[in-house]
Amino acid sequence: MKKWAVIDIGSNTIRLVIYIETINHFYKEVENIKAVARLRKYLNEENVLSNEGVQKCLTILKGFKEIIDFNGINEVKCVATATIRQAVNKSDVLERVKGVLGFDIQILSEEEEAYLGFLAVVNTTAVKDGVTIDIGGGSTEITYYENKKLVQFHSFPFGVVSLKEKFMGGSRMTNDERMALQKMVLEAFESLPWLKNKQIPIVAIGGSARNIAQVHQHLKNYPLAGIHQYGMSPDDLHNILQMMESMEVTEIEKLEGLSKDRADIILPAIEVFDMLCKYVQATRFIFSKRGLREGILYKEKAGGKNPSDFILENSIDHLVRDYGIEEGHSDHVAWLAKQIYFELSNVFGNKTNEYSDRLIEQSARIYYIGQYVDSDVSSQHTFNLLAHQSIDGITHKERLILALIASYKNWALLKQYSTPFIEWFSKGELKDIRIAGSMVKLASALDSSKRMLVKKIKVQKRQDELVFQLSCVGNTFVEQYQAEKQIRHLEKSLKYKIILEFISDR
Repeated sequence: MKKWAVIDIGSNTIRLVIYIETINHFYKEVENIKAVARLRKYLNEENVLSNEGVQKCLTILKGFKEIIDFNGINEVKCVATATIRQAVNKSDVLERVKGVLGFDIQILSEEEEAYLGFLAVVNTTAVKDGVTIDIGGGSTEITYYENKKLVQFHSFPFGVVSLKEKFMGGSRMTNDERMALQKMVLEAFESLPWLKNKQIPIVAIGGSARNIAQVHQHLKNYPLAGIHQYGMSPDDLHNILQMMESMEVTEIEKLEGLSKDRADIILPAIEVFDMLCKYVQATRFIFSKRGLREGILYKEKAGGKNPSDFILENSIDHLVRDYGIEEGHSDHVAWLAKQIYFELSNVFGNKTNEYSDRLIEQSARIYYIGQYVDSDVSSQHTFNLLAHQSIDGITHKERLILALIASYKNWALLKQYSTPFIEWFSKGELKDIRIAGSMVKLASALDSSKRMLVKKIKVQKRQDELVFQLSCVGNTFVEQYQAEKQIRHLEKSLKYKIILEFISDR
């Protein structure tokens, strides 16, 4: 497979990410290697990057080059952000890197850095109107977008490393230091009147944001994996800030979810996040695992085209292909599930459950995806695979619903899977998931032979019975047998007797 590498030379860390190009021309991350450099510390008051700093950068890049050469990668995108951008001797730095290692470094402008973060967010989350913030080691990029269109951007020449150096002299921030930091940050935000009182979500990018999300998840014993699209309230964020303000760095280091190399710089980051939430009057504080590097990926490999409205659908496409699901069968089961959903909605005069046909359709496309691991326990594997991996374009609760529907086997297992999340759902919601799972289970049975023989579904209500008229082509003996076995799940969830009428249209 063709491989492609991105090197991101940041002010705090330098990172190498390796992607492989899949058969559908999608690039999948296979390696992600980080080295803490703290280059911002080597930039003096005259903005000269010291020889020690340059040498540290070269040492890390040399190690990355060995990995790149080992993997036989010919295409490498190497970018640098705030520290190199601010260095007055940046030309010399670029020449040394080029001469020693052969890497051509592109220094991203403030606008480019902000845009790439925005591009990653709008291509991987469902937040249509929002503010993004990416706090690096030496700069902070903020954007405001509406309907996934960039409206405003700004880059501040401060980041977590420079804020720590300026406002945190010891192992704890003093009250005077905190007040000075808050005054400086507030003045910075007030220079952006287009941010004030927007009352929309904030989407935070970068390592500091990721660590805060992980800490919050550990504090509340969060039962799902992954921080991409994980959200918390501004009050939750403020509570974490208050907790850390009272702690020494040695105590912060012990917090579960926090990287030890960020313990001394996390507090300035949370101060900035907290103040931004208040300035924006944010409705939610959401974390994006996708950031600058993914923005580069979308710009370089997807042509920088406008973000799709079908982020979830594209994510499911990748799962279908990654796990070797037969696409024709997957699409037909999804179509059957939608037909059942719409027919039942029409019969009952309202929606049969509160979940959109979109979630039902996408669940059907990956129904029992866990067969890839073990067909004997495919339901359990399906639930675990889907519930505990990032799926772009949906919230964590929607991802859980997707997993519960796609893994539906019976009511007993649904209750078992949902037990750790009992506070997430009302009884009515679980009933709706049961109905949706039963519909998808029947849809899968109606294409048991994977020949797409059922072409039309019509549902009629006759007294206390529901009659499914199934127009078919060919011999549907397999579908009839499996559907008759599985129909009882939908009968129990709807509390109606169901009659299946297979009508051959030869």
